[in-house]
Amino acid sequence: MWEQIRSNRIKSAMLVVAMAVLLLVIGYFLGVAFLGSAVAGLIIALMIWIVMNLIAFFQGDNIFLALSKARKIERDEHPRLYNVVEEMKIASGLERMPDIYIIDDPALNAFATGRDPKRASIAVTSGLLQKLNRDELQGVIGHELAHIKNRDVLLMAMCGVLLGSIVILAWFVTRMLFFGAVFGGRRSSSSGGGPAQLIILAVGIILMILAPIAAYMIYFAISRKREYLADASSAQYTRYPEGLASALEKLAGSTAPLKSANQATAPMYIINPFRKKGRAASDLTSTHPPISERIRILRSMAGGASLADYDTAYRQVSKGKKGIVSASAIASVGAVGLREAEPEAARREPEPGKVERTREVSDLMWRLNDYRTITCDCGTKLKVPPKLKRVNVKCPHCGRIYPI
Repeated sequence: MWEQIRSNRIKSAMLVVAMAVLLLVIGYFLGVAFLGSAVAGLIIALMIWIVMNLIAFFQGDNIFLALSKARKIERDEHPRLYNVVEEMKIASGLERMPDIYIIDDPALNAFATGRDPKRASIAVTSGLLQKLNRDELQGVIGHELAHIKNRDVLLMAMCGVLLGSIVILAWFVTRMLFFGAVFGGRRSSSSGGGPAQLIILAVGIILMILAPIAAYMIYFAISRKREYLADASSAQYTRYPEGLASALEKLAGSTAPLKSANQATAPMYIINPFRKKGRAASDLTSTHPPISERIRILRSMAGGASLADYDTAYRQVSKGKKGIVSASAIASVGAVGLREAEPEAARREPEPGKVERTREVSDLMWRLNDYRTITCDCGTKLKVPPKLKRVNVKCPHCGRIYPI
């Protein structure tokens, strides 16, 4: 997939240049309107651009993890998830195990972030861990590790940070231009400065309108192709496309919004976190491909799990469109056979059911939030908040009292 990696590096460079141009335009009008010098405005814009790029490159992943309210976990805190990530890390050929985070949210979603494969993280929601079985979880994790392998994560991190900053700056600048034009126009109307102030106001309004449009254009420039390629890689890693197809089906059926997501971070997730009922698979304005099409492609991979098999299935489902995988990438992988769903009896440990998974995740979130567990003699588990201002608690079932 070296061609995709090179493409993402080129797009990252183009994104940086595009943001520089937009910032310089804003800086020019800001300098003319408030500093009396276009050069001063351009210098300030250039400094902001440099700082934004440094933040996006070195701290973009930490910013997204903080915005999503993700909590880092270790192996002993959720062994099943850790083992799945470890399996997919080996299958993908990544040299380093990514850090694992959990987002306490009932929505079903996941994302990967990081500067490169040596510094990468994946985050999954608690709802995802509760609803997906092992094969489905493998498919989702394989998809996210493919983003790390293909260097998608740097592009998405830089896009989110730079884009969010541009939108915020445009918002402030347009309001400064608006108030400057209104009050400056009143002061200078008698001296003939009115027309100039009206021009500045018009420019501010145009910037206010174009900023969000430019934001979405950059989203689309990232291309939906990366999602198809990540699906193809996941099928190759797991050798079981049905796992990811079944997971996407469950994700499509859940329309609960992800509370911590925003417009800047939305493209990072495996599916659009702002889907609405009835539009989950067909919204053409989404930054993601239609989920129904992704599922059909995966379930059309009857001959094998290689990139060539995915490309063939893509052509069939898309009815004659150009393939999604390059010929060199197909040649570099070769044939990959499909595997059958692993029977329950052959598993090294029993597959937890929905109730067990829910209890497993709930207990983990209690621990991550520093709740203390007191097991009553009657078998009831009491969850004590860390900041509870009481000296004891009473069991609601048997009435026993325990000191905190």
